[in-house]
Amino acid sequence: MRKKPVFGGIILVIIAIIIIFGEMINPDDIESVQNDNGVFHVTLANPALYEKGAYVKEFQIEKGVYEFRFVPNGDSPQKLSVKLLGESGIVLMDNHFELRGNLVEDELSSWYTWDYFSENNRISFDEIELVKIIVNPNGNYNGPVSIDLIKLR
Repeated sequence: MRKKPVFGGIILVIIAIIIIFGEMINPDDIESVQNDNGVFHVTLANPALYEKGAYVKEFQIEKGVYEFRFVPNGDSPQKLSVKLLGESGIVLMDNHFELRGNLVEDELSSWYTWDYFSENNRISFDEIELVKIIVNPNGNYNGPVSIDLIKLR
C-alpha cells in the first residue's frame, strides 16, 4: 500500500523538473520574435494564399535598415520576386531572388542546403511608413518558403 504514494510523489517531482528545465531550454516564442526584430513573416506553401499569382500584404514599418531572410528547400520556387511599394504606390524595392543549392559533404553522407541570392536583400526607411509587399513565385505555387523581414538597426 505504501508504494503508491511514493511512486506518485516521484512522478510529480519528475514532471516538475521537466517543466522547469523545459522553460529554460525553450523560452516563449514571443521573446524570440522580439529579439529577432522581425517585422514581417509569411510561410507560403498553399496556392490559395496567392491572389492572381502573387502574395500581397500591407504592414507598417519603422525607420531603420531591414534585411530579407528566407527558409527555402529544394521544392521552393526557383525564382522569387519581391516588391515593396510605399503608400503612394512608389516602388521602394523590386528584387528578384534565385534559389541555389549548396552541396555539403562529409565522410558518411552528402546533402544540400538552400538559400536565395540577389544583388541586394537590404532596404532602409527614413520614416515610419505603410508598405505593401508583393511576393511572386513566378508560377511555382506548391513549393514552401518562409520569408522574414528583419530590422538590423
